[in-house]
Amino acid sequence: MTILTLHVEQLRSPLGPMLLLTDEQQTLRMLDWVDCQERMDRLLRRQYGLGQTRTMPSVRRTAAGDAMEAYFAGDLTAIDRLPVANGGTDFQRQVWAALRTIPAGQTCSYGQLAAAIDRPKAVRALGLANGANPIGIVVPCHRVIGANSALTGYGSGLPRKAWLLAHESGLSPAPLI
Repeated sequence: MTILTLHVEQLRSPLGPMLLLTDEQQTLRMLDWVDCQERMDRLLRRQYGLGQTRTMPSVRRTAAGDAMEAYFAGDLTAIDRLPVANGGTDFQRQVWAALRTIPAGQTCSYGQLAAAIDRPKAVRALGLANGANPIGIVVPCHRVIGANSALTGYGSGLPRKAWLLAHESGLSPAPLI
C-alpha cells in the first residue's frame, strides 16, 4: 500500500496563519488555519484512512500558496484554476465539485445547492458533506448560507465565513488577527 506524502506549507493571511497541504504534483489536498489543525488532522484520517498519509514541510513555495496570496490581495479568481483532489465518498465529491461552481461574490442556500445536484431531498446530507470539506476557500463551502440568508456553520468559525463573504463582495473587511 502506498502512503500519500503531503507537503505542508504555512501561509500568512488576514484571517491568521494557514496550512496548505499539497501532494507531489502540487495538487491541493487540504487547506485550513493553524488554529484548526485538530480538525484538519481528523479530516485527513477520514479522507485517506489512518496511517495512509505522511506530512513533511514544503521545501518550496507552491502554486497553491501563490494563488491564496493573490486571492487575499483581491484576485478572487486566482483560486479557480487550482487543481484539487480529495478522498471522501462519491456524494461528498459531487457536493464539493458543485461548490466550485458558485462564483465569488455570490451565495446559495443548502436547498438550492441540493437541487443543483439533483438531490433536492438531501439537504441534511449536503450540509454534512459541506462541513467535511477539506479544502476551504478553494472549494468554497463558505458561500453556502441558510435559506433565510443567515450565516450557518463554518468549520473555521463564523467570523471567518463573514470575512470571506465580505472580501468576495468587494468590501474591505478588517483583519481578524
